[in-house]
Amino acid sequence: MNFEHSLKEKIAQALLQLYGITINPNELTFQETRKEFDGDFTIVVFPFIKQSKKSPEVTATEMGEFVKSNSNILTGFNVVKGFLNLSINDMLWLEYFNSIAKEGNFNIMIPPKQDSNKTVMVEYSSPNTNKPLHLGHIRNILLGHSVSMILMKVGKTVIKANLINDRGIHICKSMLAWKKFEHGETPQSSKLKGDHLVGKYYVIFDQKYKKEIEELMKTGSTEEEAKKQAPIIVEAQEMLRAWEHSDAEVMALWKMMNTWVYEGFEDTYKRLGVDFDKLYYESDTYLLGKEIIEEGLQNGVFFKKEDGSVWVDLREEGLDEKLLLRSDGTSVYISQDLGTADLRFKDYPTLNQLIYVVGNEQEYHFKVLKIIFKKLQKPWYDGLYHLSYGMVNLPSGKMKSREGTVVDADELMQDMVQTAREMTLMLGKVEDFTEADAEVLFHKLGMGALKYYILKVDAKKTMLFDPAESIDFNGNTGPFIQYTFARICSVIRKAAGFDTLKSFKKIPAPTDRNLMPKEKEIIKHLYQFPMAVDIAATQYSPSIIAQYVYDLAKLFNSFYHDNPIVDADQIQTSIFRLQLSLMTAETVKECMRLLGIEVPEKM
Repeated sequence: MNFEHSLKEKIAQALLQLYGITINPNELTFQETRKEFDGDFTIVVFPFIKQSKKSPEVTATEMGEFVKSNSNILTGFNVVKGFLNLSINDMLWLEYFNSIAKEGNFNIMIPPKQDSNKTVMVEYSSPNTNKPLHLGHIRNILLGHSVSMILMKVGKTVIKANLINDRGIHICKSMLAWKKFEHGETPQSSKLKGDHLVGKYYVIFDQKYKKEIEELMKTGSTEEEAKKQAPIIVEAQEMLRAWEHSDAEVMALWKMMNTWVYEGFEDTYKRLGVDFDKLYYESDTYLLGKEIIEEGLQNGVFFKKEDGSVWVDLREEGLDEKLLLRSDGTSVYISQDLGTADLRFKDYPTLNQLIYVVGNEQEYHFKVLKIIFKKLQKPWYDGLYHLSYGMVNLPSGKMKSREGTVVDADELMQDMVQTAREMTLMLGKVEDFTEADAEVLFHKLGMGALKYYILKVDAKKTMLFDPAESIDFNGNTGPFIQYTFARICSVIRKAAGFDTLKSFKKIPAPTDRNLMPKEKEIIKHLYQFPMAVDIAATQYSPSIIAQYVYDLAKLFNSFYHDNPIVDADQIQTSIFRLQLSLMTAETVKECMRLLGIEVPEKM
């Protein structure tokens, strides 16, 4: 049952009969009526006044009178300048609610499929194997995972990919430091996660490197000369060359330390509740770009300079010349991305879109990447999309990090769970929990607070992450929404104590009920769920889902505060309100699932 479409048909009929305007009903667009005005839907009439030859107010009034007189859709309308606000008959809202409240019929709220034949790859995380994941990675990972879930919700086939940067001079720095200073240290002997142990030696390398630079500068070298001549950086470069020539000893060390890091990453991903369908390793793909560059040279898209370096001229696009291959034949960052992008479309012949979840400091890079593929006439070039996001900062600028500048992901997650534990115990919300169940709850609350606080912010914005604020049980937070879900579960458990209410799910809500304003508001918000998901998928924006579910939780809590849900003396009202509560809970749970957040049934 779609009264919105019926309403559009009536408006199209009004335009035709009143003014001779022919329009496809599907081309008409409704807005949600602003809260300060009466009405459910609003249509702007300014586009029609040229043909109606009447003022906006008269045109809107005549349209409203026609629809009200020729259907039972409206109970009334009002006109504010050129805006026609339409009030929908409660009976239609109730009929809609009954259609979604039928047991097991939640699927009616799934949004219309968006090109469901499309295959989309979402690349996120993309860590370096010389250090553990940090707060910036968390925003990247949560965005990528949530966008993947939302795209699947609208029917797209999604491949969750992770490109692991496991080679290069930065990797060799950790390797060399471990080789020179480790004294046999392993994750087992140090009791450190593998990624933390390797990161420790990356820091040690940096400390030794800076000390050698200072010593060289004391003997008369310039800073630039010292950075190049410091013995430890020379050794690291030699190690990189040895790796590129597959030196057995270097390769064994590289594989051992990378294995430690992969195990550490996997533990972090598991705690975050994210996963991947496809792992790419830069060590396997970094040479592929040279094949693309050779192709570009042959067809004249790229050119060589006298020193043998390869470039692409982007001045016609308002940019500059871009280096693709150094004079010594070594690749640069963008040449590696050329190769990996081409590989993905070969690996997945049905792939239509490749979404890179990468920070906004790389916007120029991905703009250039797309232009180059356009010049190479790759048919899929327009499917490349950079999901750019801003930096994450903390009020203090740091939190339990090695150097006071990087916020470690594992420590942050641990802190969030501990904060959830302290807050929940202080509020006395786990008095009847077993110790094991309480620990599960603390984890759900801590991770829910972290994920929601990050995802509720538009990805493009730089954000301030305040751990204390994120865990609050009031306000726009994950725990507030989780508590709303648990509250509804408690109400439904209470209803099970009444024989007359045990089967409330199977009893249709009355269609002649006079809806209270807050009941109607909740139904209207449930009606908006498919559209919210559709917009979130189109804009790759989990923040839209976060705002939607927060508004729904607020609406329900306001209703719950003023009205009893279960009243043994009001069976029909109780049945309706239980159904309304259940649909609210299911919608909250689904929204939070799309954000990667679990909701506890008991708090």
